[in-house]
Amino acid sequence: MNKKQKKMLFRILLTAVLLVAFHFIPGSSVFRFFLYLVPYAVIGWDIVLKAAKGIGNRQVFDENFLMCVATLGAFAIGLLRTGDYEEAVAVMLFYQIGELFQSYAVGKSRRNISELMDIRPDYANIEENGQLVKTDPEEIAVGTVITVLPGEKVPIDGVVLEGSASLNTSALTGESVPRDVKPGDEIVSGCIDMSGVLKVRTTREFGDSTVSKVLDLVENASSRKSRSENFISRFSRWYTPAVVFGAVALAVLPPLFRLAGGSDPAWGEWIYRALTFLVISCPCALVISIPLSFFAGLGGAGKAGILIKGSNYLEAMAHTGAVVFDKTGTLTQGVFEVTAIHHSPLGEEELLEYAALAECASSHPIAASIRKACGKEPDLRRVSDIEEISGNGVTVRIDGLTVAAGNERLMERLGIPFTPCHHAGTIVHMAIGGEYAGHIVISDRVKPDSAQAIGELRAAGVRRTVMLTGDRRAVAEQIAGELGIDEIHSDLLPQDKVARLEALMETKSGREILAFVGDGINDAPVLARADLGIAMGAMGSDAAIEAADIVLMDDNPRKIAKAIRISRKCMAIVYENIVFAIGVKAACLVLGALGIANMWLAIFADVGVMVLAVLNAIRALFTGRETLKGGTAA
Repeated sequence: MNKKQKKMLFRILLTAVLLVAFHFIPGSSVFRFFLYLVPYAVIGWDIVLKAAKGIGNRQVFDENFLMCVATLGAFAIGLLRTGDYEEAVAVMLFYQIGELFQSYAVGKSRRNISELMDIRPDYANIEENGQLVKTDPEEIAVGTVITVLPGEKVPIDGVVLEGSASLNTSALTGESVPRDVKPGDEIVSGCIDMSGVLKVRTTREFGDSTVSKVLDLVENASSRKSRSENFISRFSRWYTPAVVFGAVALAVLPPLFRLAGGSDPAWGEWIYRALTFLVISCPCALVISIPLSFFAGLGGAGKAGILIKGSNYLEAMAHTGAVVFDKTGTLTQGVFEVTAIHHSPLGEEELLEYAALAECASSHPIAASIRKACGKEPDLRRVSDIEEISGNGVTVRIDGLTVAAGNERLMERLGIPFTPCHHAGTIVHMAIGGEYAGHIVISDRVKPDSAQAIGELRAAGVRRTVMLTGDRRAVAEQIAGELGIDEIHSDLLPQDKVARLEALMETKSGREILAFVGDGINDAPVLARADLGIAMGAMGSDAAIEAADIVLMDDNPRKIAKAIRISRKCMAIVYENIVFAIGVKAACLVLGALGIANMWLAIFADVGVMVLAVLNAIRALFTGRETLKGGTAA
């Protein structure tokens, strides 16, 4: 418990002791009225103050106002009629017990989420005069060499210069499998060094680092409200004034009708019923449990390495009926290898050298695979006049010769006859000095979890899976057949993917959500256009965090199905709480109006409903101990 909660617990215990003690003190009704004002002030002064502030701010109708009217009205009935004031104090006491429980539950939920996302580094080590000096990460400039010791968090994104270690990435990815790093490897902030000492050259400022972006995403998630939360907000604005006026009508109209009929109006009885009606009507269970359900759902997803930018996206995920995948880096590993060279009059080494020189300025994985297969660094002095043709390839001058490297469209564009390739893979056609020089076959590897991910999506109720790729039809069909994907669209230029996605969105049914899954680097336009953009393998990717609605921090496609299951569990809890809270409230309000439920039963019902709803909401924090290495959700 925090300090505030401990003070409230002391006030509750003191009030309970005073109630028991005052029960045995005799005296007149007026004397006991002032006597019981003491425990009432102890337990309820803050509620009365909040109600007064609400009235002053013209925001009258809230639970504080309802509690004050009900309890002070009970005092008035005791003074004028019954001489019993214990009930008025007890109502406030049990209300505060419920508030304490709610505060503790919400605080625990927040602490759990804070612990799960406890990735903010406290300091960065900089070596000065042979000593390590702890420095605020926000003061570290790009290019600074920092030292990360075993057990410390990596404070800023960078590249390893010296040392090797195993990194615990669970705070970011939700997976406990460590990642080994060595000199030359990129590492991201938020990971924990589990073994050796690392010297790291920073590549970003702290404000632009992965840990900073993730924290900002989590902190701002609550600002994007779901339709259910907006419904509860609108409901509360109309509900509270309605029950207040309903209570006034209950207190006034029946006595007037009885008076008109010549009967005893029984003002005290009907006012008591109206006050009981007010106590029952407090909308605490709904107002607290629905936002808490979403908050816990977001936290549970974050624990699994699934960052959802708001409860509106969490709600949308539950209605996902179609999932569209980019191929490279999403369903495949994005690790390309040169597997064959065909129809070349040159030697393989010579053709690869020309291709490596032509691709020397490209950062695309295919270009990197060609340079790797070449086995030596290209001499950039031999290269000039580089022209990249989007969706086709590149033309350059090498040693005075015009060299073209690209797909079939590039050869057709240049009017160079070529030999088609019937092997599966990405084909890079080469032309040197205007003559066809053969083609290079480059293959990508399917991720080991991709087929299982498609099966789990189907089991989760996704009715259609689609793959978009710039690769040839033969490659796309081979991968789709291997993974069990329903529909493919191949030979797409980057701009074609957006148009194809828009066409797919027109075929949706009803409230169905279409989600697009990409690697977040080259797919930003498509991620932004889809109903729901999911970026996968996004540690360190600015484009992913900015463009997507949901960010999967590692590259395991099975987490898409897990995200759907988490969202559906959360929404089930939300609907349960709405039905339960409204149903119990409605029943108790009828009983209160009929005089069957007294004030004691009313407050027990109100606090009980709130406690059960809050406990149910916290279930969304626990997503099951699912192992993505073949396990199933708990």
